[in-house]
Amino acid sequence: MSDIKKVYGIDLGTTYSCISYMDEHNKAVVLSNSEGERITPSVVYFEDIGEDKPNVVVGTAAKESSKLYPNDVVSFIKRQMGTDIPFYHGDENYRPEEVSAYVLRKLVQDAAESTGEDIEDVVITVPAYFGVNEREATKRAGEIAGLNVIGLIPEPTAAAVAYGMTKEDDKKVLVYDLGGGTFDVTLIDISQESIEVVVTGGDHNLGGKDWDDAIISYLVDQYKEQTGSDEDILEDEETAQQLQLSAESAKKTLSSRNKAPIRFNHGAESVRVELTREKFEEITEHLLQRTIELTNLMLEEAKKKGEGADQVDEIILVGGSTRMPQIEARLTQEFNVQLTVFDPDESVAKGAALYGMQRSLQDWVKTRAQEINESTGGGSSEDTAKAEEQAIDELANIAPAIGPGSIESNIKRAIKNVTSKSFGIIAIVDGERKVVNLVKKNDSLPSVITQSFGTLEADQETALLEVMENELSDENVEIDNAVNIGEAVLELPHGLPEGAPISVKFVLNEDGRLEVTGVELTNNGQVNATLETSSIITLEEVEEAKVRSSALQIS
Repeated sequence: MSDIKKVYGIDLGTTYSCISYMDEHNKAVVLSNSEGERITPSVVYFEDIGEDKPNVVVGTAAKESSKLYPNDVVSFIKRQMGTDIPFYHGDENYRPEEVSAYVLRKLVQDAAESTGEDIEDVVITVPAYFGVNEREATKRAGEIAGLNVIGLIPEPTAAAVAYGMTKEDDKKVLVYDLGGGTFDVTLIDISQESIEVVVTGGDHNLGGKDWDDAIISYLVDQYKEQTGSDEDILEDEETAQQLQLSAESAKKTLSSRNKAPIRFNHGAESVRVELTREKFEEITEHLLQRTIELTNLMLEEAKKKGEGADQVDEIILVGGSTRMPQIEARLTQEFNVQLTVFDPDESVAKGAALYGMQRSLQDWVKTRAQEINESTGGGSSEDTAKAEEQAIDELANIAPAIGPGSIESNIKRAIKNVTSKSFGIIAIVDGERKVVNLVKKNDSLPSVITQSFGTLEADQETALLEVMENELSDENVEIDNAVNIGEAVLELPHGLPEGAPISVKFVLNEDGRLEVTGVELTNNGQVNATLETSSIITLEEVEEAKVRSSALQIS
């Protein structure tokens, strides 16, 4: 009988990250890092030591080092995930996946030291609004860190899992998730049978950092006003880092106080500013308004599915940035719904650990049922069902439930997501090149869609599938409204006539990762096409990054 696999949940955040696991009491617990902190700044400092490879420092020490060594520190790397924009250090350049892998290594290394256990299997959270490339990049970051990423789960869904697994009543909740760098808003239906995402929306380039940037802009204006200088002080990297840290500190102060004194130096000038909460809310009003607009857009999408705003029972506030008083005040003003501040910093990681535990229990039952079938010679669907029931009964004797109800109800409780984007290919529609969406925004996951197209000319040797991502739910979309996320080439047999049918299949799995398959129907020959994108680190580069990463010391 196989052991139950322990799976850790990781909230890989823009500004802060944390790791959680199920303790001996089957409760999700966030583990402290080696500095005694439960959340770790997602900041990486490349510290040069002699002529050796750089030592990599992650967390608070790295954040503090940014004051003195801004060129050696990288932060907010999550906003670059899914792109090929590297961080340059010396003669080396590091892809976003590799930098994120260092954050993951720090989390796992400290957690392993705390628990005394080797950590391999993890679930990593992603913004609900991440597309295919960003999700694939996140998975590969885990691989570079030496981890087995058994699943990705959207952050709002993870928070809903952490919330819903402990509740017995059915609810429809709106998860308002404002983190350091991303904003997600998601409508989720929680019941004893399932935790099901209805619709999702948001912006993965909107978060607490933007509130910080608004403060920085205000401080720059104050510098010019007090000194009479028109100099762009942000061109000085040390000053820019100083302002970044001062802005974040002031924002946190204003969450509990009405005033935040700020002092900073640039060259020979010393500037003092007293930032009031009233002024802070004034200069960031446009950011808050943007979250309200996105929330209303999401609710409009929900209406199309017959889910109105009047059906929302509760708004759950998740993410450290929801601590700003203006958030709760504005949501109370806009929506006549109960607000619950739910473990803003830790609920996402805890939900990932709970989801990982559920996946682990499901795998155990599946494996055990197969063992029972093999030992009894069973093979029919009825035999399989009986074997699963026996496996669940055995599991109940060795593992406690992870929420209200029985082990069986915990295992069978479905966690269902939707896609936050639409995906299609470029084809000729009424004589024009357009994007034909196969998978549409807010379709349930996993999603499997097949559609037939025709070759453009006789004896065509290949068919290029240009895979496009967009925000629209229409059948056909103008190319300018979509983004190319990769291409797949189908090799075709010789002698096909013009218009020879090709069946294109999109499989978007439960993690939101896309596979593309083509079938040439004339000769009924299947051709597998690999989706290739220049913005994702290749498998070969992953192996190279693993070697480079293993040679580095993470502290």
